[in-house]
Amino acid sequence: MRLIRIGTRGSLLALAQTKIIADQILHAHPDAHIDIVKIITSGDKNMSPFSSDPSGIKGMFTREIEQALTNHDIDFAVHSLKDLPANMSPDLPIVAYSHRGDPRDALVMSNTGPELSTIGTSSIRRRLQATKLYPDAEILPVRGNIDTRLKKLDSGKYSALIMSAIGLQRLGLAHRITRVFSPDEIMPAPGQGILACQGRLDGEYEYLACVNDDDSRDCALAERSFSRALNAACNVPIGAYAVTHGEILTLRGLYVDDEGIFHRGSVSGLRSDAESLGQRLAEVIVS
Repeated sequence: MRLIRIGTRGSLLALAQTKIIADQILHAHPDAHIDIVKIITSGDKNMSPFSSDPSGIKGMFTREIEQALTNHDIDFAVHSLKDLPANMSPDLPIVAYSHRGDPRDALVMSNTGPELSTIGTSSIRRRLQATKLYPDAEILPVRGNIDTRLKKLDSGKYSALIMSAIGLQRLGLAHRITRVFSPDEIMPAPGQGILACQGRLDGEYEYLACVNDDDSRDCALAERSFSRALNAACNVPIGAYAVTHGEILTLRGLYVDDEGIFHRGSVSGLRSDAESLGQRLAEVIVS
């Protein structure tokens, strides 16, 4: 089998996630040779919370990777699906969705004491929901990769952080989790817990059949359709979480408007209509 070049950011989490995909390919195709190509993105060089990129912060973490795909420098790329913009180039589609890991957000507390006086998160979605759970705590921005944020927590800059549970688990840091939040407490980001393989429209990706998960794909299509219908950029507070039961898909969504009012809703229907369900929920939730 030919060489397979997989593009990824160079963070510890990005590399761990890419190894998950690479191991699945090698298990199914032991004769394959895989080269993991680390790509430095604009977001890695500039962690400012503001960006002139039309896709916002998310675009800053994908632009150089997508350019490498376009240039045929890599065969496909691995992303956390929640970090991909809802609107993507049709020439660079998602060609496989991994089995979904834990989609929930988690609270990570410092070892200095049980008091929650300051909670770090730069996600508007998390901040607004956490404010309802912890009205007496001050919610402060925190940036950086997982290891950087944990160092800030351990140095005493925060009494707790809110992070994705799966990111900690994939780095062997599940022991740092104090508690996980149910989707009713903090609705996850669309696609959270799923790894996305992004390729070229004209590419051949039969070897990714061992990675692709039908449940993840249909849930992702519904969640991202909901986000896209609301024109959600990374600075729009939105959450979505879908589950499948046989041929039925149930999608729950959260949207916070400009006045800070929470809008929640859910729809169910055939999983084959996943994208239509996302659009329908968006219509219901803003009506």
